Amino acid sequence: MADFGWVSLIPPLLAIVLAIASRQVYLSLAAGIWAGWTILAGWNPLQGAADAIDATVAVLGDEGNAKVILFTLVIGSLIATIEASNGVRGFVQRLERGQWVTTPRRAQLLAYVIGILIFIESNITVLVAGAVGRPLFDRYRVSREKLAYIIDSTSAPICILIPLNAWGAYVLGILGSLGVEEPLGVFLATIPINFYAIAAVLLTGATILFALDFGPMKRAEARTREGRLLWEDATPLLDPEVLSPPANEKIPPRARNMILPIVAMVLAMPIALVITGDGDLRAGSGSTSVLWSVLIGLLVAWVMLLVQRAYRMDELVRLALRGAGGLISLALVLLLALALANVANRLGTGAYVAQVTSDVLPPVVFLPLVFMVAAFVAFSTGTSWGTFAIMLPIAVPAAITLGLPIAPFVAASLAGGIFGDHASPISDTTIISSMAAATDHIDHVRTQLPYALAAGAVATAAFAILGMTL
Repeated sequence: MADFGWVSLIPPLLAIVLAIASRQVYLSLAAGIWAGWTILAGWNPLQGAADAIDATVAVLGDEGNAKVILFTLVIGSLIATIEASNGVRGFVQRLERGQWVTTPRRAQLLAYVIGILIFIESNITVLVAGAVGRPLFDRYRVSREKLAYIIDSTSAPICILIPLNAWGAYVLGILGSLGVEEPLGVFLATIPINFYAIAAVLLTGATILFALDFGPMKRAEARTREGRLLWEDATPLLDPEVLSPPANEKIPPRARNMILPIVAMVLAMPIALVITGDGDLRAGSGSTSVLWSVLIGLLVAWVMLLVQRAYRMDELVRLALRGAGGLISLALVLLLALALANVANRLGTGAYVAQVTSDVLPPVVFLPLVFMVAAFVAFSTGTSWGTFAIMLPIAVPAAITLGLPIAPFVAASLAGGIFGDHASPISDTTIISSMAAATDHIDHVRTQLPYALAAGAVATAAFAILGMTL
């Protein structure tokens, strides 16, 4: 493969800068893809455009990518079905009757706790917390940007601290392929020193308890208290019709219509991981398991509504199709993000960033360097999992060569991947958080970035201190 060097940074950086500056996520991602394929085509822009179109279509040829896109559409169907079942309304009413959620702070704490407790898979965490929190945040006039921040900060940062889920299975698989003895033991040793994940979760809790609103978040909170859910030029990723389906007078608000499908979906995840891994949860397919889990949740919701005689089968099908249609915009963003990640991989973006910074500084600062490089790779490519695949094969041998323990280098790689992914506007988790909160994606990125940078600074300092003790 040709070595493109610093030129390989152009596509992801172009997409990121354009997305933040223009707020046009689709066109920004498309521009990054076109730039990447133009470079691969010898700087021929017309050939680059043709190759970019073919490569974007080819994304769906990958089984895992196709499942992620399909998962997005099925999630739309599930959200619409649960909303139309009066399940969310029933759950909110039960909370209010029990006086569990009576203030804006308690509404935020509920989303925070849900994000921590549902740690099976980051996207499921985001969607459940978003579905429950959104009506409460609107009612108590807390900004949707704050909701997106809370659920984004308790998804991947929590999932990476748990070994028995899709994230843990993926990392353990990489460590095993690198010949690491007792990969589970190494992973467990990274948990207390995964400083970014811990800092992000703690900062989110502190933000809720002490109203630490600053920068763009402070302005978003002031706007919402005035009764404006979004900025005038905002474009939420979730179709409003999915959030407000026609009222069904046949069925009273029932909390179980939301709780049981979600519980079924969450419980199905580890079972699906075991099945797809031929009995080994660590070897299970994350994309397949997530899709199966959402389909099972949708099936449970349908069965309940049919038993309650709330909808006929043809009405449920139309409802599901309308919900899936409401998430077409998100599916398109994910398709373009996956296509951009593919061309960045072809150009060797991540490998270049990792290699150019290795062995340039003394060992005492190598640990924070690993963290910062992993963060930049994830920010530029929009994928934490891809960053893990790039950084772990570099960091683990580096630790062995330096005669240092492996766990801190693994922790720095994982923490950096989460940090960069958390801050990146082209990250799928960031995109889905915007969708789940029904807020403008760029508004979510702008309001969350100061908090991510603050947690990142804490993590950098912590890794520097840890590096001095090795």
